[in-house]
Amino acid sequence: MTPITQQRPHPVRGRARVRTPLVVAVAAMASLTGALWPADAGGARSAGTETASPGAPGAGDPLFPLDGNGGYRVSRYLVDLDWRAPRTAFPATATLSARTTQALSRFHLDFAGNTLHAVTVDGRPARTERDGDELVVTPAAPLARDRAFTVVVRYTADPTQTRHRTDAIEAYGWIPTPDGTVLYPQPNGARMVFPADDHPSRRARITFRITTPPDVEAVAGGRLVERSERPDGRIRWTYDSERPLAVQLAQVAIGRFTFVTDQGPGGLPIRDAVPNGLVGPTAQYRALTPEHLDWLTERLGPYPFDRYGILVGDTDLGVALETQTLSLVPKADLLGDRVTAERNLVHELAHQWLGNSNGIRTWSDLWLSEGHARYYERLYSQDHGGTALHTAMKAAYEQHDQWRRDFGAPAEPTEPNLFKRMRYDGSALVLYALRQRVGESAFRAVERTWAQRYRGSVAGTREFIALASEITGEDMDAFLRPWLYGPRTPAMPGHPDWVVRPVG
Repeated sequence: MTPITQQRPHPVRGRARVRTPLVVAVAAMASLTGALWPADAGGARSAGTETASPGAPGAGDPLFPLDGNGGYRVSRYLVDLDWRAPRTAFPATATLSARTTQALSRFHLDFAGNTLHAVTVDGRPARTERDGDELVVTPAAPLARDRAFTVVVRYTADPTQTRHRTDAIEAYGWIPTPDGTVLYPQPNGARMVFPADDHPSRRARITFRITTPPDVEAVAGGRLVERSERPDGRIRWTYDSERPLAVQLAQVAIGRFTFVTDQGPGGLPIRDAVPNGLVGPTAQYRALTPEHLDWLTERLGPYPFDRYGILVGDTDLGVALETQTLSLVPKADLLGDRVTAERNLVHELAHQWLGNSNGIRTWSDLWLSEGHARYYERLYSQDHGGTALHTAMKAAYEQHDQWRRDFGAPAEPTEPNLFKRMRYDGSALVLYALRQRVGESAFRAVERTWAQRYRGSVAGTREFIALASEITGEDMDAFLRPWLYGPRTPAMPGHPDWVVRPVG
């Protein structure tokens, strides 16, 4: 994600508990029969030979403790969106294919807003309860450990749902465009679109089936599997992600688009989705993608996905986003000067290796994603008309103690300060310090190995330190930990003249 500077306050939201009519009806049936959902006061229920118990309401992330869920893993989402018009509610269905990791009496889904109609588990009505962003699902019978199951959630989607943060994210959720919408799901806005296991360490394939009026197009990350006309004249677009992804990296956009195709290294398919009126004005910078792919492939190894493209955002929100295989880049980035445009384009493309394919384990590991993207963005820019990396890193070094106090050390963010400057230039500085310490050759070996070893999986700060130690043949823990966790900025290797400004 490439940040902007102006922020708006985050609204206070309540956590009202809502019982749907389905819940009331089914609960009444249970009270009459005494046969449904046998449970003791703690929620334990029989599941074969093992006593079933409730899945955890969150994945236990220190910053977002209720994000993600316990007791199961999703392998695939199928999301049907019957789009009608901008800012207009529409029917939607989400089908989740999952497998239990414990015997489950009930489980949670992350699901915000939207009007819930019905939930089934393996075709049988389930009892539901909503508590803020938590949808609690109690199946008709407990689920045994290591059991495949399917959840179907029918709801009315609300494309006006948007939330705000006071850091670089600014707005997220459904972001309106003149003739449709784009998604900004980072950090945890996917739950405003469909029920999910919403944590960056949880990855699954996603298939979107989006039905639109005939005069607009739909686009999503991954491959266009089918475009078919329905009997009523509406168009159904089916996209498959091809590879697993965290739901914060999902993308769906609806509007009047032109699809522009190209090829990257080795014939890699490139497909840009561009609002009709912006095709010509954005063409010059979009055409640089093959060059950017070549440059990053040389440093990080083969591109990790099967296709790539740019989605031009026709919004006033000045935030770019690394949605998987289809980076969202706001129109302002592509209508200005080349140096700024390339910085943002390279930043989001670098994320496809570092942050997307190579995912983070917890939100505290965000420095590995944003710090790497900022590092390669600045490294590319210095040779293409931008500020020298040395100059940018010296400026970051001067402010590093202040950022540590205001926003937390690179690997110790607080939730409100997660997407502040420390996770960008402040974290790129850690990588620059490592390069200064071990030398260019060893550093490039660390980076390429990091991108390739954890391709298609998740890893965190501990794994990065271990890999740096392995590649260099030295224990890098003593060097990197003060940079990542310490209260004060260490001395920069090779630059004894660099000085940190006093904290104001």
